[in-house]
Amino acid sequence: MTKNFENFPVYIKSLDLIEKVYQFLRSENLEREFEFNNQIKRAGFSISNNIAEGSEYNNNRQFIKYLKIAKGSCAEVRSMMIVSKRLKLGEENKAEEIISLSREVSSNISNFIKYLSENMEKPHL
Repeated sequence: MTKNFENFPVYIKSLDLIEKVYQFLRSENLEREFEFNNQIKRAGFSISNNIAEGSEYNNNRQFIKYLKIAKGSCAEVRSMMIVSKRLKLGEENKAEEIISLSREVSSNISNFIKYLSENMEKPHL
């Protein structure tokens, strides 16, 4: 049985993260922060989209490349949340939730990379 990216726990968790980002951006303080909003949305989408895109290659080496990009995007989301806290742009407790969830997603991606690296000769699906 093949496994689609939609069923990967790390992909599902990345969707939870982008959902939290959107909830955070509903803050009144962020209504006019167009560049900030655009950048963090792009970083959040990059996580789930790179997991999805990389999975379609059916090649662990290629998939790992895309997972590393997704992991970098997790750091970008975290950085944006740290900036938002310093500038007092949104609710600090929501920013902390996003930081925590982005760390969790990043850790899950690392574990997935390790698994794929250990099974380099086998297709991931």
